[in-house]
Parts: sequence; C-alpha cells; structure tokens
Amino acid sequence: MTELIHFDEHLFHLINQGLQNAFFDWMMPWLRNKLTWVPLYLFLGAFLVINFRRTGLFIILLAGLTVGVSDFSNSQLLKKGIKRVRPCHIYKAPEEMNLLVPCGGGYSFPSSHAANHFALATVLTLLLSPVFRWIGWPLFLWAFAVAFAQVYVGVHYPLDVLCGALVGVAIGLSIGIPGRKYIRTGLARILDQQNFK
Repeated sequence: MTELIHFDEHLFHLINQGLQNAFFDWMMPWLRNKLTWVPLYLFLGAFLVINFRRTGLFIILLAGLTVGVSDFSNSQLLKKGIKRVRPCHIYKAPEEMNLLVPCGGGYSFPSSHAANHFALATVLTLLLSPVFRWIGWPLFLWAFAVAFAQVYVGVHYPLDVLCGALVGVAIGLSIGIPGRKYIRTGLARILDQQNFK
C-alpha cells in the first residue's frame, strides 16, 4: 500500500509539474469548472425534450439522479470515511506544486468531479447509444479531460480520479442498465418517426 501511495504521489508531480505549460495553465482550470459546461447541459436538456418528449424528460431525470447519487456517495460517504488529505494541503510551496485553483476544504479521495462526470457519461451512453451509437467516445473523453484537469490544477492525486471514475461508472451502470430497458420501447417508437444516425 505504501508503494502505491508513493507511486501516486510521483505520478501527481509528473502531471502537475512535469507537464506544466502556459496552454494547460489556461485551459485546465476552465475545463474543470462546472459553470463552463452549463450551456452544454442546457442544450442537451432542450435537445432531449424537443426530440424525445417524455422519454427525453425521463433521460434527464435519470441523469440527474445518477449525478446526485454519485455526488452524495463520494462527498458524504467515501471521502468522509477515508479522509485522504488533498495534495494542495500538503505541498504548499510554489516549487513543490503548481496550484491553479483554490484548494478547497474537503477531502481528496475519491474525486467527486471524476465520479460525477464518469457517472453521467456512463448513464448517457447507455441511454442514448441506441439512437447515437457514437455518443460514448465524446462523453468519456470529456469525463477523462475533467478528471485529468483535477490532477493538473493540483487538487487531486491520480488515484483519486481513477477510483472516482470507477465509482462513477459503477453508479452509472446501476442506474443506466435498468433505465435503458425501461425507455427502450419509447426510443424505438421515436426512431420509427425520426431519422437519427
């Protein structure tokens, strides 16, 4: 376990300091900011309702439920139970790390950002892939980018985001699989009426 922690810390410095450059310093704080993605969420919600009506509303409901379960599980149960200190509370000198955002007062493991985004990517992939077969690639790339940014800006270790991603995928599967079975009939009917590819 000690060797794993040491490797995690080494990998953190490799990403946070070893990959440091002006472009990432500008992009990563923006990438991991939840307000950045509000227009995307609004567009997706409107698209689902306009095209899939009640089925679209149900997809939005399941997506919201998934993120809620993921956030509660990580923030209130796992983090408070494990109590791993964030790297930005340990490495405070500028030469020790590249901190680009406020550190935050919560614990580090697992990353709620990673869990929530991977949970959302998983459930949306399960629910929308019958209509948009390609949807998983951009969704999981987006979730990975947000998780990676958490390490780059200095608020999480790599193991935090990896385990957060695994937790998120598990939660997304647990809600998305039964949800997909429930909405399959509604999607099939819509597919008969509209030509989505």
